[in-house]
Amino acid sequence: MQDMRDVDPVNANDPSSESRSAADSQREPRRETTMHSVRSLIITIIVILALAFGIRLFVAAPYLVEGSSMEETFHTFDYLMVDRLSYDFAAPQRGDVIVLKFPLDTSRTFIKRIIGLPGDTVIMRGETVEIRNAAHPEGFVLNEPYVSPQHETDTNMNVTLKAGQYFVLGDNRKESADSRYWGILPADDIIGKPILRLYPFNQLGIYPGQARYDTSDTATSTTSS
Repeated sequence: MQDMRDVDPVNANDPSSESRSAADSQREPRRETTMHSVRSLIITIIVILALAFGIRLFVAAPYLVEGSSMEETFHTFDYLMVDRLSYDFAAPQRGDVIVLKFPLDTSRTFIKRIIGLPGDTVIMRGETVEIRNAAHPEGFVLNEPYVSPQHETDTNMNVTLKAGQYFVLGDNRKESADSRYWGILPADDIIGKPILRLYPFNQLGIYPGQARYDTSDTATSTTSS
């Protein structure tokens, strides 16, 4: 009986054993809480990355301007957010600045301005651009204040656009490789339009470079943003 009292009570009531059991019971919920927090963080990161990827792929994406073809409207290192979604719901308009896939090498992207729309006849004589279409069979000449005098050049050509075709030009006509050289732009090669200029900071603004034309007169006026 002595052996039983010496051994069994100690095994059942040893204070150190109680402490260890209590500590273990406290550690277990902490461990579960920590694991739950880690899982939540991982899931949150995955969701954020998926949303960011989806937004970049389908909604808007950043682009950095390189080259002089759109001066003075845009310069190298201008940082733009480009809307990739709007043209799924509304057709491009004359005067829109767009980012496009180069039709002869779709791995490259250009930034240009839409001058001719489907159904238009674009007539370039010297430094002027005339548009003829069903609404204006007599034609109207675009007034283009976004083209600086030092960037003008003489061009003579006449092109009629079919459905799904656009005629694009750079604002720097002397330096731009555009529809004058590589032809019409298919609608499928339009990526989107800049909705925000983030840099340089002193030119921060929405729909940078966009122009709208007043076709009420033969020699039209234009406003740009």
